[in-house]
Amino acid sequence: MLAIFTDLADWLTFILFGLSPNSKLGDAVHFFIEDTTKIFFLLVIMIYFIALLRASLNIERVRDYLARKNRFIGYLTGSVFGAITPFCSCSSIPVFLGFTSAGIPVGITMSFLLTSPLINEVAVLLLLSLVGWQITLMYVLVGMAVGILGGVFLDLIRAEKMLQPFALKAYQSATPVADSDGDSSAKPTLSFRERHDFAKNELWDIFSRVWKWVFIGVGLGAALHGYVPVSWLEGNLGDGQWWSVPLAVLFGIPLYSNATGVIPIMESLITKGLPIGTTMAFCMSTVAASFPEFILLKQVMTWKLLAIILAMLLFSFTLVGWILNLVN
Repeated sequence: MLAIFTDLADWLTFILFGLSPNSKLGDAVHFFIEDTTKIFFLLVIMIYFIALLRASLNIERVRDYLARKNRFIGYLTGSVFGAITPFCSCSSIPVFLGFTSAGIPVGITMSFLLTSPLINEVAVLLLLSLVGWQITLMYVLVGMAVGILGGVFLDLIRAEKMLQPFALKAYQSATPVADSDGDSSAKPTLSFRERHDFAKNELWDIFSRVWKWVFIGVGLGAALHGYVPVSWLEGNLGDGQWWSVPLAVLFGIPLYSNATGVIPIMESLITKGLPIGTTMAFCMSTVAASFPEFILLKQVMTWKLLAIILAMLLFSFTLVGWILNLVN
């Protein structure tokens, strides 16, 4: 279904605007149109329908199941859902907002947010063809482990307290209030009109706060998209020194691409001799720790939480790179 946004961007960029698909301007405009329309669509759908479900169903029981009875299953479920969904880091954020407004524990939600941009079915297929199933399986397992352990850590430090006020309010408003018999799952039955009004107000409140940052974040990403000096990486990071991995991670932060867009770069670097661990560390940093993503995340998180997540990601990418370089 998401292919419709690619088709729309193709028509607007290359037919209506007449830009060349081989030019950097055409590539940047296409990237901007595709990502903004996709993110706005996901924002509307995820926030409205999750709010509608909150008002219609007993979402609290699901939340309580994940939060207290089977927390590890919750982390694993969030990570698996992130691994199988075709979202880049920026388009994962509407899903993050939807989960938060449903009262799903922040650690479980972060397991999804951390894993989603890291594991992509196209990347998995490419790695299978280039390096075999053993290293591909390690890549998938390590990516999921990053999401699960990150979620556990963020719950331990009570990361929900470091959300922006409106996101924290949405999270807290999903907490059930016990009735006179102590049943925390009890809630009044609402008409469809009341549920629709609740979902519409929730959508407007969140959308009005973040829409302009979608333009800014994706606009920055579009300006940087395609500017990946592959030759510099090949010439300076190709000997596999221990410091080449953290340097590749830092080098990837200013750049931005989705997992599919970084595939040709990954293939070029691996086939030209750059160590697999260094290549993967660079590509993960480009996809999941970019400036555009953090511009968007700043609208729902405080600087403290952003700094913690960035440090976790950079450490994880570096560790993954070192491990893959050692075993390959």
